[in-house]
Amino acid sequence: MFRQFSIVGGLTLVSRVSGFFRDVALAAILGAGPMADAFFVALRLPNHFRAIFAEGAFNAAFVPAYARIREQGGAEPARLFADRIFTLLLASQVVLLAIALLFTPQVIAILAPGFNQDPGRYVLAVELTRITFPYLLLITLVTLFGGILNAIQHFAAAAAAPILLNLSMITALFFAALFPTAGHAAAWGVLIAGILEAALVGGDAWRMGVMTWLRRPRLDPDVRKFFVALGPATIGAGGVQLALFADTIIASFLAAGALSALYYADRLNQLPIGVIGIAAGTVLLPEMARRFAAGDEAGARRAQKRAIELTLLLSIPCVVAFLAIPDLIMRALFVRGAFSTADAAAAGATLTAYALGLIPFVLLRSMVATFFARGDTATPVKASLTAVAVNIAFKILLMGPLAQVGLALATTIGAWINLLLIGWFAIRAGLFAFEVELRRVVVKLACAGAMLAIMLMVAARPLAGLFAQLPMLRDEATLTILVIAGAIIYGSAVIILLGRSWLTQFGRNPPASHTKA
Repeated sequence: MFRQFSIVGGLTLVSRVSGFFRDVALAAILGAGPMADAFFVALRLPNHFRAIFAEGAFNAAFVPAYARIREQGGAEPARLFADRIFTLLLASQVVLLAIALLFTPQVIAILAPGFNQDPGRYVLAVELTRITFPYLLLITLVTLFGGILNAIQHFAAAAAAPILLNLSMITALFFAALFPTAGHAAAWGVLIAGILEAALVGGDAWRMGVMTWLRRPRLDPDVRKFFVALGPATIGAGGVQLALFADTIIASFLAAGALSALYYADRLNQLPIGVIGIAAGTVLLPEMARRFAAGDEAGARRAQKRAIELTLLLSIPCVVAFLAIPDLIMRALFVRGAFSTADAAAAGATLTAYALGLIPFVLLRSMVATFFARGDTATPVKASLTAVAVNIAFKILLMGPLAQVGLALATTIGAWINLLLIGWFAIRAGLFAFEVELRRVVVKLACAGAMLAIMLMVAARPLAGLFAQLPMLRDEATLTILVIAGAIIYGSAVIILLGRSWLTQFGRNPPASHTKA
């Protein structure tokens, strides 16, 4: 499993690094003003629907079903199932696209009602959304092809696809002078990326002999079981996106730049979530589904435990850095062009609020895998919808005194509620146990994180003073030294506290066992 995690995590890291350069280009060219706000609304809309209908709900229902059918029945029944789902999915997305393009002004009025008081931002958001929304249809097909490839243990193409989005947007921004505005350039970059991603992942599915084709839909038992699982998963994903919609709606009433501060802070927060949390969940879900289908429940639990430990090992340094030096990170990464030091301060404060919830964010994919791999998508929905309700309530309470920082803090509170409820449901059902060995690892990793935090807080100010006389790249130099020193401190602490043998276990696959736990 670690090899697959390395593939997904490594390619996701490349995606996030290229995404950083994309965001640097966006910050320098769009800044954090009205044009940036309009573009980010146009970008969020298809991404909200993607998370509801594609990646979140669809993967939770489709990947375990496909893995089970292929494990128990072979390749041909799995191909038949995938063809029927592909036909239904394509038809639904064509209808959704037509509706969205027809009613874009009304959708923007609902999604960002604050834009109604700023005709310039409103008109631009409508124009850009009509360019970006077809991306949803394309990325939905990417999700289907990627789910099939993941289920047969081929992760590279789907993990690499987002890199194309970043490269496409950077290229489009480079030629921004050829478009009406830089926002239009970025929007066209999004649409072109969807075409490239579909070609990449679809091409890999073709090469692996698992490409889907149009086939007359039929509600056979496998398809019916898929929709039974898809319904709750869609409700749960919709609840999460409702909270994100609330972010956009509320932020549209705040001062110009609030949406942009949320965007840049969330982009950094999403780095460990994507590279660590989502990568672990992407690999773990088909692994657990395959083991459950083969009767190897003990092996599935061992795989989940390793995924949780690996997730914590890699995410704790990010939490510490985002809490200890958020302003420095934002200045070093984004202050150039139209992005000011004041913009960095606003985004840094927002990043701190997000970082408080980073642990539950990265652990959720590994925790819900025990339900999804069994075909149970209903139980996680209970936790998700409860967390969403708490999240939205706190957004309303905190938006006044804390502006966009309050929105991020409310998201953090919701994430903790979600994780705690998922853990409680799993323990109560006997699907997960917070064993002594796991508790020991958590405590020692927390101690290593504390050592890193002390180093960052003690060293950051003297280092900043040391580089203060540099004519340029002062923050970049300070951050680079802190990252190198922090990696040494944290890595040494982990080896001392947990030993080299604990680290080497991640390079071994859990042994198969047909003894039910």
